[in-house]
Amino acid sequence: MIPKTGILLALGLLAGCAPQDNTTPEASTDTDMIYQSDFDGDLSDWVVEQQPGGRVWTEDSKLIIADEGGCSVWLKQKLEAPVEITYEIRASSQARVSDINCFWMATDPDHPDDLFDPSHGRDGSFASYDGLKTYYVGYGGNYNSTTRFRRYTGTGKRPLLPEHDLSAPEYMIEPDHTYQIRLVAADGRAQYYRDGELIFDYEDDSFLDEGWFAFRTVLSRIEVENIQIKRPE
Repeated sequence: MIPKTGILLALGLLAGCAPQDNTTPEASTDTDMIYQSDFDGDLSDWVVEQQPGGRVWTEDSKLIIADEGGCSVWLKQKLEAPVEITYEIRASSQARVSDINCFWMATDPDHPDDLFDPSHGRDGSFASYDGLKTYYVGYGGNYNSTTRFRRYTGTGKRPLLPEHDLSAPEYMIEPDHTYQIRLVAADGRAQYYRDGELIFDYEDDSFLDEGWFAFRTVLSRIEVENIQIKRPE
């Protein structure tokens, strides 16, 4: 009969020899993370292009855009597909409720390696972005009457397919509601999710596999929180 102490010692040795998995889910997620911010700091990671009269700042872990004539806030970091961008956004009832918009995978054909070349010519007015190659969603645009997806061609054309032109009430902005937005560029597709629902799914024969991301609005006050950019699972 083996003494109880011998059994315990043997079990302890077996446990000590068992393979140890030191990779935690958190570590795996960190490896896939490209960028994240809770907007507690300054705007040094961002470039603001805004018409006169507007203002952009951070406050209470939010990026706040109070706009008069058009504004795009660009992340300085260039992104490469596959990529997933998530954030929370709301349109405040303190101003016109409209335009919680975004560009992603944007490049300037005249300056493909530097979106912020001094000669880019963008000034926050919407028309100054027509020359980009980019995916764009105008959510609750035109005084909260349309939600549209466009794939800018880089030639000044911004085609709009009928299935990408939505006007039903369920696709408009609810004032002060915090939306969970997820943008994807992967496997030849651009996708836009709102609160977990796939709103736009575009298969692109000339897929935009790199570029920059921006928040976009006009004549409104929008508040953004908790942006994360990572590799899709």
